[in-house]
Amino acid sequence: MLDFLKDHPFAVEAFFESSTVLTFAVPKEEIEHLIPPCLELDTFNDTWAFIAMAMVQTKELRPKGFPKWMGNNFFLIGYRIFVRYTNSAGKRLRGLYILKSETDKKKMEFIGNLFTHYNYTTTDIVQQQRESIRSIKSLSSDFNIEIDLDSTTVSLPADSPFKDWKEARRFAGPLPFTFTYNQKTKEVLIIEGVRQNWKPTPIQINASHISFLNTLQLTNVILANAFVITNIPYYWKKGKKEIWNQ
Repeated sequence: MLDFLKDHPFAVEAFFESSTVLTFAVPKEEIEHLIPPCLELDTFNDTWAFIAMAMVQTKELRPKGFPKWMGNNFFLIGYRIFVRYTNSAGKRLRGLYILKSETDKKKMEFIGNLFTHYNYTTTDIVQQQRESIRSIKSLSSDFNIEIDLDSTTVSLPADSPFKDWKEARRFAGPLPFTFTYNQKTKEVLIIEGVRQNWKPTPIQINASHISFLNTLQLTNVILANAFVITNIPYYWKKGKKEIWNQ
């Protein structure tokens, strides 16, 4: 009876202290089955599709318009596929399709699963910095990211399909929209995000181990780019639904 609550019934705002995003290139044929039929993959050179892991430290997350002291601080992790959707007005929208969501607090798991379809689970998050190396890891979720903060010149990952950071920036995320699809009702839920001063900075990844990607049984996963963004006001508009006409 309360399923409508999951459809982002009100706008939400937060302050992003940091958002670290690693984007992985995968041959498009390997992940087409992971998205619903209303979406299409957002590809590069009609060859590569992309899965991003975003790790976001949020501050004062709350319903939009509520005072900051009512907000909460959470660490959020999202695994998303870059997609496109053609809406009922014929406009093509770039966005993301959520595969998995995690957080560091049970409170966010409860709230997130009450008001979204993102299926949050709670996990441990450990952030450390030793000299110039920053690490973000989780024992429960079995991932470990090592970032070299001392790199004066940041190079694209060795096997990246992009020729330069300008190309890579197109797939840095987050994109303006996030999509959810209800197979039973044929409804597409569209959530639009609004941000200010969004200036991604390339970062050097020394090592990355992400167990979730292994569960997808992909044969060719390549780190394509990595960016960090800091100190960003952000909010999500109330969700909008429309019927998908095949």
